[in-house]
Amino acid sequence: MRKVFHILIVLFGSCLIVFSAEKKEKTIDFTPDVSYDLLADRITCIKSDIPLVFNDKVQSFIDYFTVRNRPYTKEFISNSEVFFPIFEEKLAAYGIPDELKYLAIVESGLRPNAISRAGAGGLWQFMPSTGKSYGLKQSWYIDERMDPWKATEAACKYLKMLYNIFGDWELALAAYNTGPGNVRKAIRRSGYKKTFWEIYPWLPRETRSYVPQFVAVVYTMKYREEHYFFDNEITNNYLAQYDTLHLDGYIHMETLANQLDLCVDQVIKLNPQVIRGATPDGTNNFPLKLPIDKIEYAKANRITILDSASKVGKKELAYLARNTPGSTYGRARQIYRVRSGDVLGSIAQRYHVRVSDIKRWNNLHSNMIRVGQRLNIWTLPIYNSSTKNAYAVKYTKPKPQPKPEPKEVSGGTYHQVRSGESLWSIAKLYKDVSIEQIKKLNNLNSSRIDPGQRLLISM
Repeated sequence: MRKVFHILIVLFGSCLIVFSAEKKEKTIDFTPDVSYDLLADRITCIKSDIPLVFNDKVQSFIDYFTVRNRPYTKEFISNSEVFFPIFEEKLAAYGIPDELKYLAIVESGLRPNAISRAGAGGLWQFMPSTGKSYGLKQSWYIDERMDPWKATEAACKYLKMLYNIFGDWELALAAYNTGPGNVRKAIRRSGYKKTFWEIYPWLPRETRSYVPQFVAVVYTMKYREEHYFFDNEITNNYLAQYDTLHLDGYIHMETLANQLDLCVDQVIKLNPQVIRGATPDGTNNFPLKLPIDKIEYAKANRITILDSASKVGKKELAYLARNTPGSTYGRARQIYRVRSGDVLGSIAQRYHVRVSDIKRWNNLHSNMIRVGQRLNIWTLPIYNSSTKNAYAVKYTKPKPQPKPEPKEVSGGTYHQVRSGESLWSIAKLYKDVSIEQIKKLNNLNSSRIDPGQRLLISM
């Protein structure tokens, strides 16, 4: 027999209310008009250890969150049930204001895997260098900026440090966005004013919007029901019930999830720091979080489950880890100081890496480099059979091939290569000679030349 659903639709003013007799729940699609004065009054009623200044800029962001982009607001309200318990515990432990939990909404919209165009990552949007300085490990396989617990701990340490520097939470928030150096610069340019709104004109544009966004988010969360954001739109807290299984070595997450009759998305949601779907070789005591109802089965069948999960996709991921542009996996860092005549192509050839790698490792947006500049170069280790290096010969530095020397030509012009010279710099020394002409005369297949090499310039 077909089930009949009784739905009553009532139009009340500009508010559309839908009652479902089957689900017995209420859905309201309504955006109330709230006056400037009412917003100002509501904000003054919020108890906060952080100043909440109301002005036109704040009103504009409140309008964005409560009217113009309600789906986004519903998403972060839903996610707040998942992450706020973690934030509240850590903030209390560090003795800093509970309201700082709303900062993660401004940063990431409470998306643990969020990556900005500048490379900031995670709930608290740590840049790679700042994350590392606060103990967040980052590799091709694992990025602890995505770990809600560890990233929140790091954010608490960083925010507390910024407050100790400036003695003002608004300035600490501004420094979290743009760095303490830029805030100090704005303070100097303002004539050593002491508050965010006094140094506002001298701050970077993005930072000028940052604190008003924070105030607007605090208001939206405090008065969400007045703007018709209700609890029946909130999802379950998937982090509320979990336990930890400690693992070593390479583990393929999808295979492990299949063995436990789980969707791989469940495992990745609980472990967002596993960014490649596997833990790498060499991992020790990795705390993998699993649903609490699966943990006993996982422990009882640990050997069988991990045996399967330790083999699938291992070679393929290892190859990708070594060859993905910009990857530093399995490589050792060297510092190269640019010399006269160097170009990225010649440096890349010297270290057997790609130009695109050098640019990524050094955040270069063009091929321009300057004499004296220090470049990070990440190289694969040279194969050494006595040490039983894990890398195959095909991934090691190839043996240099002897370069064909040009035949002596009676009456020809020769040039002996000096340290730091390139074909480009040599071609500039001789009129009417191009790089291609020099390569052709000397049977060169690439632009690589070595100090002491004799080059035929003209016949």
